Amino acid sequence: MAVRVDVEFTAKEALKAVNREDLIIVIDVLRCSSSIVSALANGVKAVIPMETLEEAYKLREQHPDYFLAGERGGRKPKGFNLGNSPLEFVRDIVEAKTVIMTTTSGTAALVRCRRAEHVLVGAFLNAEAVAEKAMEIAQRNKVNVSFVLAGEKGLFSLEDFLCAGAVASKFPVGRFNFSDKVLAAVLGFEHARGALSEYVRRSRHAGHLVELGFKKDVEFSCMQDHFGVVPVYRDGRVALMQ
Repeated sequence: MAVRVDVEFTAKEALKAVNREDLIIVIDVLRCSSSIVSALANGVKAVIPMETLEEAYKLREQHPDYFLAGERGGRKPKGFNLGNSPLEFVRDIVEAKTVIMTTTSGTAALVRCRRAEHVLVGAFLNAEAVAEKAMEIAQRNKVNVSFVLAGEKGLFSLEDFLCAGAVASKFPVGRFNFSDKVLAAVLGFEHARGALSEYVRRSRHAGHLVELGFKKDVEFSCMQDHFGVVPVYRDGRVALMQ
């Protein structure tokens, strides 16, 4: 029987995928999932996603050696070590660190998936690696797959949609049965893949980040298969899949 593949468009719809007991791939290309992938690829021990600033500050008080990273309105909050730029996670700075992260949408999407048994973090940066691991887990455990897109302030996000298409495009069609929404994401990605950064920059959120001075973040986040790491969210922490 083919594995069904579906997609939920915003963080607030994450529970639909959780209740289906699907393997979940959480995507927030600009920039949370790209930052998590970059962080773990550069030696971060674990990322602890928090939905609110208050929760993040409180956990930091309990663990003063942890780093704080994230954003509100695209900018680094007061007292944080790092913002939400994947380019800030430099090995010399973050290796072996535990990072508390809170962002506007991405960490909320992750936290809302905490009851799911299998939760992976996907981005353009690791699309092939996360697709291969998702295929392996889904077929071994006989579960279906859902993408949970963080969206942008509760709205549909073009870049997350295209990224779901990038990951799904790696699945063999005969063994994976796409919903029409996933098929549309694949077709969108295949159309955009040759000039991915250019298409992503047309999105509302990318335009906002460029205005804030984060054009390089957008360009870096559009690099395809730059890292071979697979982040997995389990027991409140995101770490490398072993």
